Parts: sequence; structure tokens; C-alpha cells
Amino acid sequence: MWNIESLDLDAYLARIGQERVAPSADALHRLHRAHVLAIPFENIDVILGTHPGIALDAIQTKLVGRQRGGYCYEHALLFGAALEQLGYDVVRRVARVQPHKAGPRTHALLKVGVDGQEFLADVGFGAGQLYPTPLKDGVVVDQAGWDHRLTLEGDLWTLSKQTTDGWVPQHASNDEPVRPIDYEVYHHYVSTHPKSPFTGRPVVMRVADGVVRRLVGDTLTTEYADGRTAERHVPPTDLPDVLASLDVVLNDEEVDRLRHV
Repeated sequence: MWNIESLDLDAYLARIGQERVAPSADALHRLHRAHVLAIPFENIDVILGTHPGIALDAIQTKLVGRQRGGYCYEHALLFGAALEQLGYDVVRRVARVQPHKAGPRTHALLKVGVDGQEFLADVGFGAGQLYPTPLKDGVVVDQAGWDHRLTLEGDLWTLSKQTTDGWVPQHASNDEPVRPIDYEVYHHYVSTHPKSPFTGRPVVMRVADGVVRRLVGDTLTTEYADGRTAERHVPPTDLPDVLASLDVVLNDEEVDRLRHV
């Protein structure tokens, strides 16, 4: 159903700097971290009106072949296909973003089984999750310097982030079955609807140990785990260099079109 056999696993592993190893919880942690560090979260093709879609071959061409980034559907489908080829048990999920507010049910993530354990693997949630989260009620995981907690109410698992205002819900999901057409519908909304956060301005996010960088519109924000933050305005002339610093490298035509947009 998910066409995982079309993925060139060796090319993907080379992209994230990993080797084929037998499935294990430790290997899953290494793969998750390597994917997030290697492949940016970004929506530039949405802004340019050239998004190739979320068929796995199109995702592979873009994120692996062209060494670009993408958003949650691209990340989750790519990572899920790689994990399944490696022998992990993978279930695709959809989460409601900011469930305590009027957030949409549009975020793609994975439930992964290995070594008799289950994890949420969330490689496409902006600059949030560096590691998989054990699917256990009340578990807290340090994600690059920011604590995240998973809680269960009924059949709903809510991931929250520790902030100065307390635990703030990030998204909530359950095991309701997901089909490829569901991801297609959600992707269509996220990539075309005028109220989508990804259709009106560039959004690029990167996370590493102790630091998160976010380009949203023309503002680049750097946030550190110790509480420091820094912001800078990014004029159109500086946009290509700033994108390159976030590992999003565009060709000359794409740069010209982005400046025009």
C-alpha cells in the first residue's frame, strides 16, 4: 500500500550517513537522529508552486537525490519506508497539532515497533524531535535540550513540551488507521489552503544539540536550550545564504523565483 519497495535504501542511508544494521531500539535512535540532522524541514517548493507531491519516488528524488528537505509527509513517508525495508514494524499515524487549541489534524508521524517496544518516531515535526519517544504514559525525553512528555488519555497520546509556561501540547494522535489517500488529502490542504502556515511564507527549521534555528518569513530566530534567543531580519538579498546555512541549497532559477515571490 505504501510502495516501500520503490525506495533506494542504500542511497537513503548514504544521505543520512548511516549503514545497514539489524533492527534494534538503539539503531532506531541513531537512524532518527541522523535523519533529523541531515534532512531539513522546509516548505520552499510550496512557496514556489513547484511541489512534486508526496509519492515516494518524488520524495526520494527531492530529499535524497537533490538533497533538499521537506515537511512532515515527505519526512514520515521516507523514514517509514526505510524502516520497513530494514525490518521494523511501522504504522503511519496522523496527529492533531496544538490539540488544546483549534489545531488541524494534519501532522504525519510514525509508530515503530522493535525489541518488544513501541516508539513514536517523529522526524518531520519542524525542529522538535531529535529522538524517538517510547510509547509509555508519562515518559519524558530530552529532545536536544528541551524536555518532551508523552501522556495517554483514553486512546489519545499527547506529546507536550516543557516551557516557562509549563507543559504545552504539541500534537495528539491515536491508532486510527491511515491510508495513502488520507496523506494526499492532508498534503493538499497544507500545501494549497490560504490559511495553511506553509503557503504564504518560507518556513525552514533545524535542530541540533542545544540549539534550534527557525526561518519564518523574513525572520531568523535562534533559540538555545539555556533560554537565550536571538533574532535577525533577513532581506531578500540575504535569503539564499541564510537558506544555505540551514542546509537548503537552491539553484539560481529557484533563488530568482523565491525573491520574486
